Amino acid sequence: MKTLTIAALALAATPALADFDRREAEGTVEEAFSRLENAVEGAGATIFATVDHGQGAADTDMDLGPSKLLIFGNPQLGTPVMQQDRMAGLVLPLKMLVYADGEQTYVAYREVDDLFDDLDVDDDLEVLEQMEGALENFAQAAAGS
Repeated sequence: MKTLTIAALALAATPALADFDRREAEGTVEEAFSRLENAVEGAGATIFATVDHGQGAADTDMDLGPSKLLIFGNPQLGTPVMQQDRMAGLVLPLKMLVYADGEQTYVAYREVDDLFDDLDVDDDLEVLEQMEGALENFAQAAAGS
């Protein structure tokens, strides 16, 4: 019963696909991911973790294909958001996914406008615009455009 409850909560918390920005990227997942890492580091943000979903699937004899998640942030931007609502710590740090669907590589992320919808965060908070701009720049760099 506990597993079913957790699964139901996870599904309920899954955002609609409309909340995501996805764009085509040039080259392989590894090439796009490398461009993403370089852009994030070049902007002075901290990379907290990399999750290789494709390798995780392969390790369990399942096929997912290349898919990597970058988890990163900047406390100067994230802290003011969490000061307004500590539950923002469930959303932050930011994340971007680079994956292949067939021959095409994509870069995807959840739009900042939607990240904090269920929280008590002021929509006019200046750092939200900075986060959105950063994500846009990182996606553009990762896409190779």
